[in-house]
Order: sequence, then C-alpha cells, then structure tokens
Amino acid sequence: MAHFYLDETLALASAAAGHEVALTGPDARHAVTVARLRAGETVRVGDGAGTIALGRVRDAAPDRVVLVLESVDAHPEPPTRLTLVQALAKGDRDELAVQAATELGVDAIVPWQAARSVSIWKGPKADKGRARWQTIVREASKQAIRPRVPSVAPIATTRELVAQAGEVDVSVLVLEPTAPDRLSALTPDELGSEVLLVVGPEGGGAPDELAALTTAGARPVRLGDTVLRTSTAGPAALSVLSTTLGRW
Repeated sequence: MAHFYLDETLALASAAAGHEVALTGPDARHAVTVARLRAGETVRVGDGAGTIALGRVRDAAPDRVVLVLESVDAHPEPPTRLTLVQALAKGDRDELAVQAATELGVDAIVPWQAARSVSIWKGPKADKGRARWQTIVREASKQAIRPRVPSVAPIATTRELVAQAGEVDVSVLVLEPTAPDRLSALTPDELGSEVLLVVGPEGGGAPDELAALTTAGARPVRLGDTVLRTSTAGPAALSVLSTTLGRW
C-alpha cells in the first residue's frame, strides 16, 4: 500500500464507500511524481479531523488524484485531551520534542516562552516559529497515520499558563526532576478532562515560574531518577500518560 496522505479540505466525515474524493496541492504532486501513484492502487487518506478512508485511485495527475472510497473509519476524540506545553529550547531540541510528541499521540501543542529559553519568539519570528511547528506536526501526523492533526497554539507566557492552572477540570503537570511525586503513580481519576504537560527548556523552569504554577494549582511530577533533555522529557511523559489513560 502506498503512503498515507492528508488533505484538510476533504469532507471525509460525511463520506461513505463508493464516494469519490480528490487529493490536490502538494500531496497530489508527491503522490504522482515521487511515490509514482497510478490508477488502480490503494491508498489511505485522512482529513486531519478524525476520519481515515481507504480508497482506490481512479485518476492520477500531478495536480489532482481522484480516489473511489472503499471504506471510511471515524475516530472519536479521546475522553482526556493531552496538551504538551513545550518551552522554546536551543538548537532543534524543541522541534524534536514536537515531532516525537505528535507521533506518540499528543492532541495539542503550546510553545512556551520560558524565562530560561535561549530562543526568543517575538513579532514575525513568533508567527514563523509557530508555522514551522505546524509543518512538523503535520508531517509527523502523516508518518504516524494519525486521524487527527494536533493543533499548535500561539506562543504562551508563564502568566497565561498560571491562569490555566486555576481552571476547573484542567490538570497542569509540571515535569520537575526534584518533585516528590512520580508521574507513573498518578491514576486516571486524578486527571481532568484536559492534561497540560509543562516541559521546561534546558536547565529547567526558573524557581519563580515553578512557584507561580504550583501556587495556582499545577502539580510538579518527575519521571524517574534521571534527568532527561527537553527533547525527550515531554515524549517520555506522554508515553506514561498514554499508558495510564488506557490509550496504549
């Protein structure tokens, strides 16, 4: 079977077997010129909003690939939403975290301008950085054949995270190597309908940031006895939460 293709303009939620849909834009060009997709082949396509369909190629042109759907599967949203709040980090470590988190099933990503972040997003750079993360998320979603493409929020400040820590039914978990509680010890009953997993930059969150978040209701947790890089801490924690919540 050929690759999995995403086209957010597809109305797959209302489609059924026998319907025709068309891939256009970059995915159509990739399918025909790179993957050399031809009539008669079978591919999977998604709309990024919860639906994946299996279709057989009827026509294949660089600007338009027409598929006849053979099956359509709807994937409901999980009962608990997992959001990664990833601090901006030097190099490409924050981008590595975003890519891995997407493949592992995160539902949303929030870039965080932490006090110790070496990288700074301001003005046009903030828009460019967010767009870059959105591209990473989309490509990682295709790689993992994810029914839903995670959203990437605008850059958040610590003050905005503190405000969310006080919201009802939102569990804000702050990864902190010195925290007394292990993330793996939490139960589903201790988590709200949305979990915000806060990961600091290299060097961790600043003491005043951690204090403000904790005072507002956030819970510091640790993964184990070792200290992970910011590029691996978030994905590792998401793996633990996915097991706790029965996603895996």
